[in-house]
Amino acid sequence: MPLKKSQLKVGDTHEAVVVDNLTRTQIVQYAGASGDYNPLHSDEVFATKVAGYPTVFAHGMLSMGMTGRMLTDWVGDGRLTKFGVRFVSQVWPGDTLTVKATVEAIREENGQPLVDLAVSTVNQDGREVVSGSATARIDP
Repeated sequence: MPLKKSQLKVGDTHEAVVVDNLTRTQIVQYAGASGDYNPLHSDEVFATKVAGYPTVFAHGMLSMGMTGRMLTDWVGDGRLTKFGVRFVSQVWPGDTLTVKATVEAIREENGQPLVDLAVSTVNQDGREVVSGSATARIDP
C-alpha cells in the first residue's frame, strides 16, 4: 500500500534488514543475473592472491539493489522518482545489512506530493556500506 502524506513527518525513519548472513552463493547468483563476472566477486584465489583482499566481496550494485528493494517495499512499487548512492565500504560474505531511510522533506512538485529520503545501509558492525538519497511519489 503506497505511503500517504498524512503518514509522514520530517525526521521519521523506516528500517529493515535486507540480507542476513550474505552467502557466496548469493554473490555468484547476482553475477549471473547482472552479467558482471569480475573475479573479485567469485574467484577466491584471484581476490586474495592477485588483488590482495581478504576474500571475495559483493558487487556494489548488489548492495544498491538490496537497498532499493527496501525502499520500494516501503514506498510502493513504481513510486521512486530518484535514487542514487555511493558505495562507502565493501560488503563481505557473512554480512548482515540493514537499511535505514530518514524523511528529509515532504513537498509538492507540479501538484504531486513527494518525500525526499536520506538512505544509509550498514553492516552488522554498524559500518556504513551504502549512502544515498531517494525521492518517491506519495499519496495526498
